[in-house]
Amino acid sequence: MRHGEACTQIHEDAQRPLTELGKLEAKVMAKWLKSTNIELDAIFVSPYLRAQQTAQTLYDQLKLSIPLQTLDLLTPAGKAGEVHDYLDGMISLERYENVLLVSHMPLVSYLLAELSIEKSAPIFATAAIAQIDYNKQLMAGHLINHVCPDDFV
Repeated sequence: MRHGEACTQIHEDAQRPLTELGKLEAKVMAKWLKSTNIELDAIFVSPYLRAQQTAQTLYDQLKLSIPLQTLDLLTPAGKAGEVHDYLDGMISLERYENVLLVSHMPLVSYLLAELSIEKSAPIFATAAIAQIDYNKQLMAGHLINHVCPDDFV
């Protein structure tokens, strides 16, 4: 998932908060996630404020009690291969089935290419979510959904 729309008036990138629209986008996507009946095992989130706020909104809206873990690898300049390696380790160690990553462009596009068999790297609108049916043995999966708040207007 990419974070919701962020304020552009703040120059320190890591400290940019969500706008009111960004908060609404996160709520819309929480509603969509709820409709999928997917039971999340963990949420990994960038340390940047806008990603933290997006993840917290989802967490609150979905009334979750799962781990919400900050992961420094999920910044805009993060490396998709390193995130992939970390996730494979966590999935095997913790036996996670359904995890959500909340990050930034361009990393979310690179991650989708890294994690999917299709190697697709689309542009993510703010608060967009890509869903991958991940095969632990192949360490890759098929892209099965790519949705954004505008899909529900």
